[in-house]
Formats: sequence, structure tokens, C-alpha cells
Amino acid sequence: MGRVYQQIESEHEEFIKEQHMFFVGTAGREGHVNISPKGYDAFRILSPNKVAYLDLTGSGNETSAHLLDTSRITYMFISFQGKPLILRLFGDGKVVLPESEEWDELVGHFNLLPGARQIIVSHIQMVKTSCGFGVPLYSFEGERNTLIDWAEKQGEDGLKEYRRRKNSKSMDGLPTPIGMELNIENKQN
Repeated sequence: MGRVYQQIESEHEEFIKEQHMFFVGTAGREGHVNISPKGYDAFRILSPNKVAYLDLTGSGNETSAHLLDTSRITYMFISFQGKPLILRLFGDGKVVLPESEEWDELVGHFNLLPGARQIIVSHIQMVKTSCGFGVPLYSFEGERNTLIDWAEKQGEDGLKEYRRRKNSKSMDGLPTPIGMELNIENKQN
């Protein structure tokens, strides 16, 4: 039923592009394991062993803190319609912040959405598929506009303040790259 691959094959890429949602799993050396659902058209396959996604401002920033601590990351794509399949990408990741040279190289792969706070880039070491026979069927109705509308209403200054308050540390107290950047800015002012 399940198979292991060393890279993203063409049939995996096709499957990934058909999905409207994916999940990101990370953990630090200590503390909580985090699993985040992601929507929008935010995931990109850059090569058979390199992927990235545009991460939007949210209520937490666990993925970012965990990657700074351990770099381990797992992506999961699930077929909710059609042929059943679960596809996981195992690798390591890093955070790329706006105004960095790497951001400039990557951002062109995405439709820049309001509230974009970072790009998560991952090197994939293993791809694993499993049957997905127990996953129920769901119908996609569309994206929610709530997060985009909220980000537009905040404006850049409001988003920066929100990130300072809510995205600088993980729920376990681990620093995030955003928090580290804000600390540097505060010391310079």
C-alpha cells in the first residue's frame, strides 16, 4: 500500500497541485508538536527535492520557532475527493523573511497575498505515500476570505505590531526569526 521515494515524482507533483489544503508538522527539541493546516494557493515545488510555501500572518508562529530550533518538517497532503491517497514530504526547513536576498529570489514563485510574513523553504529527503482509504470524502466550497480581509484591514503597521505581540515566540517560549529580527530593530532604534 505505502511506498517510499527519494524525491517528488511527476505523479506526486500532479497530486499536490490538485489539493486545496495541506498540513505542516514541526516540533522543537522540547515542548509541543505543532500541526498547521494551510490553504490558499501558497505551496510551490521548486525542484524534486525542494519546496516552499508562502506563510501568512496568523495567531501563532510555531513552525518558524521549531525550524529555528531543529529544522525538521513534514508536509501532508490528503485526497478528500477522487482516488484516496495520503502523501507526506519529510525534510528540513528554514524561514526566509521579507527584505532578505533569498526572499527576493523566492517571492516571484507566489502570488503575494496580504499578510505574507515569511516563506518556509524545505529540502525534502523522503516522500512517502499511503492508501488514504480511511479518509472521508469532502467537497471543496472555496477559500475563506477572513484571513486576507483581516490582514488588509490591519495594514502594514498593524501587521508589524501584531507580529511583535503574537509571532515573536512560540507557545513554548522558543524565539522565532520574526522575533529575533524585531529585537534587532528595537536595539538599533
